[in-house]
Amino acid sequence: MASMSTNRWQDASAGLSIAGLLLPEAVAYASIANLSPQAGILALFVGLLVYGLLGTSRFAIVSATSSSAAVLAAAMASLSGGTAGHKLMLMAGLVMLTGAFFLLAWLARLGSITEFIAKPVLRGFSFGLAIVIIVKQLPSVLGVQPAHSDLLHLLPDLLASAGQWNWTGAAVCALALLLLFVFRRWQRWPAGLIVIALGIAAGRWLDLSSHGVSLVGHIDLTLAMPVFPQLTQAEWTRLAELAFALALILYAESYGSIRNFALKHGDTVAAERDLLALGLANVVAGLFQAMPVGAGYSATSANDAAGATSRLAGLVAAVVVGLIVLTMLPLVALVPVPVLAAVVIHAVSHTLNPVALKPYFSWRRDRLLVLVAIAGVLLFGVLDGLLVAIAISLALMLRRLSQPGLSVLGRLGDSHDYVKLAQHPTARAAADMLILRVDEPLFFVNAERSLHLARTMLEDSQVRKLILSLEESPDLDGSSVEALRDFALFVHQRGLRLALARLKEPVFDLLQSAMQDLLAESPQALVLSELSVAEAVRLLASVDSTLHEN
Repeated sequence: MASMSTNRWQDASAGLSIAGLLLPEAVAYASIANLSPQAGILALFVGLLVYGLLGTSRFAIVSATSSSAAVLAAAMASLSGGTAGHKLMLMAGLVMLTGAFFLLAWLARLGSITEFIAKPVLRGFSFGLAIVIIVKQLPSVLGVQPAHSDLLHLLPDLLASAGQWNWTGAAVCALALLLLFVFRRWQRWPAGLIVIALGIAAGRWLDLSSHGVSLVGHIDLTLAMPVFPQLTQAEWTRLAELAFALALILYAESYGSIRNFALKHGDTVAAERDLLALGLANVVAGLFQAMPVGAGYSATSANDAAGATSRLAGLVAAVVVGLIVLTMLPLVALVPVPVLAAVVIHAVSHTLNPVALKPYFSWRRDRLLVLVAIAGVLLFGVLDGLLVAIAISLALMLRRLSQPGLSVLGRLGDSHDYVKLAQHPTARAAADMLILRVDEPLFFVNAERSLHLARTMLEDSQVRKLILSLEESPDLDGSSVEALRDFALFVHQRGLRLALARLKEPVFDLLQSAMQDLLAESPQALVLSELSVAEAVRLLASVDSTLHEN
């Protein structure tokens, strides 16, 4: 009982601590998405409450995130213009569809959906995205209005307007950023809230507005009834395309945070249950015209460092944020914009650590993917850059899998182990047969090329029997089955015997059905085996013995 009481006090303390971080970040992320602060604050409430009630992670803090805000901004920029109210409806529809994709994934039990984005792509994307977010804070800090918003033109525009830079705003941002990094050493301190309070005090004392430093301005936080967006079918179709990309990013980021902290503390989480929680949270957020929500790494890390032991910490944070909003919301309007930019820069700074990228260069694996993901975001923008990186990662995977890989196997010593001859010089090739192993899963890209290579090797040898091990192919598509059937006919026409070994159960049943006529016509010429290569050797030997006796 005492332990439970202690845990509750720890959760209350953690919730109180992270509330001071979450509110400034919610306002800051709304500015990244070019939305009013209300959209970020409402998203914070929805995420904390829905995930606190339905989620599985003890530490995950679900709210608006920097990456989802940037993707949302890019998605909205790609849509056609209209009134401010119509844009808000489009945004609400996009967030609801994002939640709907989560719910569809939950129904289909696609908890591993994040594997569609390779880790190097995701880390490179996050690194590039942090650069984009930071650079896009500079106009508001320096008090200039560039003609372009894309990175390639934004930087030249900023340099061209150097004579108009507001150095007071730059100094305020730099000082706020310094304080945030200093306060980072004391995780239990609400660093964001302290810096915001200092910014408000300094703004009034120094009269920063008279020096050209902008303030956040009035926040109209009114909780209206939920509204379903009234959009055309064409608009819903376009939003669905964007929502799919947003859902992938949100879940990859969220599940990465959830899984990392679960592994750290030895917890178990249910990926499908989290899909449900995130899906409902985003649907509700869309109904209230709030931003999309996910489990961000920085907020989740802060919750863990603050000593949280259960999801109660997130619920306490929601209550504390509610009290702050009810009592001190007018003060948030007095926050200098450069201070808010400092909060954004500090929030995304952890993803700029090159240590996360170093292993790929040390291992000499996927370096190209990391660099392409970073360059894609910088050159093509957030959405297009991500899609380019994913497309290239899939193309490289297909290129690798398309390479025909066949290994010649031989027997190792007096054992029944058959190993790759190229790696085991002491292994002996069979005298009267060729034993091959397909080293990659057979599918439509590599099936014809792999089996053509097997034909070439067979034509160059004088053997009368062939064993083909398919242990790397847990299943086969139609193209692979057709290629294997043609190969079996080729072997049969040459008067040779063929054994397909190490077949998984679905493959065994499939090939029995697909080659039923061949098996019936000449059962001695084709053997299908679920067992080892050694067993296939024995089966062919028994066929030889039977034929010899007859």
